[in-house]
Amino acid sequence: MLANKQDDLLYQIALTMVPHIGAVQAKILIDHFGDASSVFKANSKQLSGIENIGTVRAGSITNFSGFQAAEEQIRFIEKYRIQPLFITDAHYPQRLLHCNDAPTILYYKGNAHLNATKVISVIGTRGCTHYGRQVTEKLIADLAGLDVLVVSGLALGVDAIAHKAALTHGLETVGVLAHGLDTLYPYQHKALAKEMVEHGGLLTEFCQGTAPDKHNFPKRNRIVAGMADATILIETAIKGGSIITAELAYSYNRELFAIPGKITDAKSAGCNQLIQNNKAILLTDTSQLLETMGWAKPAPAPDTPLPVETTDLSKEEQIIVAICREKELTHIDDLQSRSGLHSSAVATAVLQLELQGLLISLAGKMYQLTI
Repeated sequence: MLANKQDDLLYQIALTMVPHIGAVQAKILIDHFGDASSVFKANSKQLSGIENIGTVRAGSITNFSGFQAAEEQIRFIEKYRIQPLFITDAHYPQRLLHCNDAPTILYYKGNAHLNATKVISVIGTRGCTHYGRQVTEKLIADLAGLDVLVVSGLALGVDAIAHKAALTHGLETVGVLAHGLDTLYPYQHKALAKEMVEHGGLLTEFCQGTAPDKHNFPKRNRIVAGMADATILIETAIKGGSIITAELAYSYNRELFAIPGKITDAKSAGCNQLIQNNKAILLTDTSQLLETMGWAKPAPAPDTPLPVETTDLSKEEQIIVAICREKELTHIDDLQSRSGLHSSAVATAVLQLELQGLLISLAGKMYQLTI
C-alpha cells in the first residue's frame, strides 16, 4: 500500500513538471482520467482528443522524461517531513477548488488547519506607513479568540506585521511562498518562518530548487486570495502585487475589504480606488468585518435541543445534509453537482434547512451543518 501511495505521488509531482501543462490543463486531465498515473498511461490519441489539451500538450505528456526530478522532490519532502497536498486530497485547501487555476499540488510544512471555518488573507505594501502597521496590528488583535486563520505572503511590510500579530495573539497563521521550501525569501524572516511552522505553517506550490523569481509572485498571490473567505487590503499604491492579489480575490467572488486612507497618500491610492470602483468594501473596524462575514453570531449552547430530527426532513433536504456531513464546509456548487437535484430544488432545500437552524450560510457561498 505504501509503495502504491509513493507511486501515486511520483505521478502527481511529475504532472506539475510537464512542459505546456499548467494548473488549468492539469485539472482538466485529472477530472477526465481520475488520477495522475492514468494521465501518463494514456496514449497520444486519448490525450489530444481532450478539450484544451491538443497534440502539443499530448506530446509533452507522452514524451515526458523528468521522473528523476520528481523522485528527488519525494526524497526532499520525506527528509524534511513536508506534507504534499494533491488537488484531490481531503486536506487540500478546499476553497481553492473553486478557482479555475487551483494549484495541482501544494507542499505544506506546519500544523494549522488549512480548511479552518474562518480564513482571512491580509495583504498590503512592503513599505507600509505607521498608519498601516497600526491598523494591521489592531485588526488582528481584535480577532484574538475567534479561531481565525490568518494567511499572507511572508513579505516585508504588511505581510510580516500580520503574521507576527497573529502569533502574538494566539491565532494560527500561514505564509504562502513564491519559491521552494528549501529556501526562504526574504531571509530576514527566517526566525519568523520557524515560529510560523510551529504555530501555523508555510505553503507553496513550488518544488525544491525553485528560486523566488519575479514571475512566481503572481502565482503565489492567487493562492493567498483563493484559500481565504475574505481578503483585507491594508495599504497599496495603484499598481503592485497587492493590487494583483486583491483583483484575484474579486475575480474569485470572495469578499474584498480595503482600509481607506488620505487621498493625498500614494500608499492608500490603491485601496481608495478599489473602494471607489465598488470592488472593495470600505473597512473601518473588526466588528464590521465579523458582521459582514456572518462571523459575529454567537454559537448555540451545547445543550440547545435541535429544532427538528433529520428523519423529519424531506428527501431533498436529507440529500443535502448527507453531502454536508462529508466535509466541514461545502460549496453551493458541490451541493448542486453531487446531489443530482435541479438548482431550484437545491436552493429550496438549503433555505428550509437554514430556517430550521440545521444549516448556516458562510462567506464564499459555503455551507456548514449545525448538527
